[in-house]
Amino acid sequence: MIITRLIGGLGNQMFQYAAGRRTAIANKAELKLDITGYDHQVGITPRKYMLDIFNIHASIVSKQEIKLFNNYSKNIIQRNLHRIVSSLFRRHYFRQKSSGFDHKFLSISDNSYLDGHWGSEKYFSDIGDVIRKEFMLKNSPNKKNSQLIQRINNCNSVSIHVRRSDYVNDKKTHDFHGVCGLDYYKKAVSFITKKVPNTVFFIFSDDPTWCKQNLRLPYSTIYVTHNLGNKDYEDMRLMSTCKHNIIANSSFSWWGAWLNSHKNKMIIAPNKWFNIPTINTRDLIPQSWIKI
Repeated sequence: MIITRLIGGLGNQMFQYAAGRRTAIANKAELKLDITGYDHQVGITPRKYMLDIFNIHASIVSKQEIKLFNNYSKNIIQRNLHRIVSSLFRRHYFRQKSSGFDHKFLSISDNSYLDGHWGSEKYFSDIGDVIRKEFMLKNSPNKKNSQLIQRINNCNSVSIHVRRSDYVNDKKTHDFHGVCGLDYYKKAVSFITKKVPNTVFFIFSDDPTWCKQNLRLPYSTIYVTHNLGNKDYEDMRLMSTCKHNIIANSSFSWWGAWLNSHKNKMIIAPNKWFNIPTINTRDLIPQSWIKI
């Protein structure tokens, strides 16, 4: 059995699932998800478990099963005893120690608990086809989204994702993540339009009003606003359908581009992903993507 701890929003959950699924497949083991981190959500952007919208292969782990891997008892005697018992029964607790790719991850054995963000395709690239299949939405698109997909397919479509919300309104989040500025988007649009003729831009954002007021492009532009709220995951499907992508410094945005199956796709990502320069993002952006 492989257990992976889920934290954060949809994009983060997808990274954690993908890494856990790869580990489970490598060990021919069952994958279970620890969603206890969503029991008491507080703050400006409360999160919830969302992976049930996809065709994933995993079940929810029980709290009793989680305790078998918990080696953080405050009592040092109990903690040492737990480590001895865990060693005898070959139970392992694997925690991500840095933001860079950890090669040891690929050798994780069965009966392991995974605790980390795992923000790199290197953790699951060898089962990329499996992940793409399992991250297909269970539900079919509604009429409005179906019409938009048809339009996206019939032009040189480029998605632009603008993440604001808590990145702007919550000081702690803003200090950590920062926001991609207009200068980044203008450079990305300029790069794309020099290589792709007759581009049509599809703009997705949690703040469409700001985009309409500030992100005005001298090209055919469609602002997608009807999926805001509980159906925002539909935007990920629409972004992945576009032929090219300009993403924000957001895991949600990252997955919208990664799930793009067009062979000649161009994906532009921000060179600065976090406000904190000491965070290693070398393995976050795939090599084929263009950083600006």
